[in-house]
Amino acid sequence: MLIGLGLLLVFGVVLFGGSSAPPDAGPSATPAGSVSTKPAPAKPDRTRQPKAPEPSAPIGDSELAFVDIAQAKRVLPQLPVKGRAPLTDYSREAFGTPWSDANDNRCDTRNDILRRDLTRKVVVDCVVLSGILDDPYSGERVVFTRGPVTSLEVQIDHVVAMANAWQTGAKFWSDDKRERFANDRRNLLAVRGDLNLQKSDADAATWLPPRKAFRCTYVAMQVLTKDRYGLWLTAPEKAAITRILQNC
Repeated sequence: MLIGLGLLLVFGVVLFGGSSAPPDAGPSATPAGSVSTKPAPAKPDRTRQPKAPEPSAPIGDSELAFVDIAQAKRVLPQLPVKGRAPLTDYSREAFGTPWSDANDNRCDTRNDILRRDLTRKVVVDCVVLSGILDDPYSGERVVFTRGPVTSLEVQIDHVVAMANAWQTGAKFWSDDKRERFANDRRNLLAVRGDLNLQKSDADAATWLPPRKAFRCTYVAMQVLTKDRYGLWLTAPEKAAITRILQNC
């Protein structure tokens, strides 16, 4: 009889589930109070890509949009015509420190213009190390690499040259105004070095870009710059500019 009672008890444990596991827990259920070992989805790391510092005065891809040829045509007749003042007392130092940070953007003006006018450029701490110039004066492509010799292959031209400005009014300016003129990006272009040297201090009567398609923009820049700063033209200079603008 005792044997029969023992078998009956064993049968009851099996039948009614003596296990402590809850029924129908399912394979993915996590017991209460335990910690899941499944890793949480990774969040994107937004701290590993430092944002490059932005200059306070942003440099656009191109600032030639300001060259309004129609406006230059309207302004040209209003510019005074006089002879040149003597160049004997001219010096580059009269126009301030070369390539100052006139725009207060922590970059000197030369590198501002290179960043604006070059493509495929490599820049480190505001300094342009390399890039490609589509030269506006010749239409040719120039590869720029910064270096003691190679930097000369791309130079920054004052479209109205500083010596020309000196002879047509800048001699009488304040030092501050001359420095503003020397660093005015609206009068500056990155160009092929040999053409900048060829032009030197010439005005439109004695030198024009060999690329004829750019001449309208070139002389319009000169007119607008002279109007902006109150400079005058010589008679031959005005005649040359008039001849070009009438076909633009």
